[in-house]
Amino acid sequence: MGDKSFSRPKDEEMASKSSSDLQWPLQEQDYFGSRENMNLPDSNNGSAADQLQAATGYVIGVTSSIFAEHILSHPFIVLRRQCQVHHRGVWYHNTPFTLVTVMAQLQRHQGMSSLWKGIVSVLMSKGILMVNETVISELTPLPKEVTRHSSPRKHLEHLLLKGLSYIMATPFLASSFIETIQAEVSSEKPGPFDFVREGLNRLMGWGMPQTTRLLPIYTLVLPTAVLGVSQYIILQVGRSTMLSTFRQREQEMKNKSTSVDGREQEESLYNKYFPEMMANFAGNLLADTLLFPLETVLHRLYSQGTRTIIDNLDTGVDVIPISTNYEGFFDCFRSIIMEEGISGLYRGFGALFLQYALQAVLLKFSKYVFEKVSKELNPAVPRSPINRPRLAGDLLNQQKQPQTATSLQQQQQEQQHVQQRRPVYSDYESDMTFRAPRR
Repeated sequence: MGDKSFSRPKDEEMASKSSSDLQWPLQEQDYFGSRENMNLPDSNNGSAADQLQAATGYVIGVTSSIFAEHILSHPFIVLRRQCQVHHRGVWYHNTPFTLVTVMAQLQRHQGMSSLWKGIVSVLMSKGILMVNETVISELTPLPKEVTRHSSPRKHLEHLLLKGLSYIMATPFLASSFIETIQAEVSSEKPGPFDFVREGLNRLMGWGMPQTTRLLPIYTLVLPTAVLGVSQYIILQVGRSTMLSTFRQREQEMKNKSTSVDGREQEESLYNKYFPEMMANFAGNLLADTLLFPLETVLHRLYSQGTRTIIDNLDTGVDVIPISTNYEGFFDCFRSIIMEEGISGLYRGFGALFLQYALQAVLLKFSKYVFEKVSKELNPAVPRSPINRPRLAGDLLNQQKQPQTATSLQQQQQEQQHVQQRRPVYSDYESDMTFRAPRR
């Protein structure tokens, strides 16, 4: 046999190449096989963009929530608590209009620090609650976290954990409350850990004024636990309700905004983080509104017998001492109803209204920031139409669709069809003239 040069078939050469080297012709690319049409970002760029988006949403959400709930709300919490314990006050401040002049007088005579007193102890007392929950969950089988899929027993054990943490933190919550209502002009400015020392002293019965009006701690632990657990339950119910409402609306919007090719739009920062902020806002508002009378009674029990001097919220200029003689929770509740009426349970409700009105403004601003950042990180890119082979189903749907061509377009198509069928004559035939024959 003669020498013949054998060459590898082209099919084998194509098969030996890796799948990443294959280049499909443009006209044969389908939507789900084309990287450009799928608009998928590069792996490195996509992960970096996702991380930037998550970090941005976390910073905006956490900053807004912490600033609104703990920093921005504190002056209104101080005013609300002072109104609740001011049992002899002429003005109940059930509406926010009467508090505006009082706030102006306090700022004029005592400065802005009079509205920010006790903020360190309030934040530290919340930290003590978190530490108590962690320690109890480690030493006992009580779960620190539960989900909606957890059993009812797990939920009851979780609520028991919350109640025990509030019981352990009761003396510190009471001493922190005293720092938020006492007037600065009549006492020295407390240190950052003074409320811890005062709480331990009240727990042991040392260093506190031994008067017959001072209530022991064991009479305050049960109302404190009931108030704390009730706030947590109402907060979670309101929060879950708002989140489910947002999910339903988001699902409806996704169904409406789904493109013709079946691709859903990417979730924006607004849809990821703003519903959580709105749910927390609604839950806190619902809990504080419903439990306001219970909070008024408990705060009066905290301040009884401590010889605390508060700002006079009738004038906003001078100070007055707190002097009450309640025997317990139910006696305090009954005395308020008989002496001050039902509106006495809602002293300082105007401060609560101002607090959440300001939080709503900040929430509205956060919504604008989320929408603005979402547009910057996920700009809308126009898509070009994709040419792909038509399937039998597409042809059948096209036959069922009504004709949308106008009458003018139909006339133009008929004229073009007539011109195509008209015969073409040569120049010689077009120049010929016919004459009649002579007789």
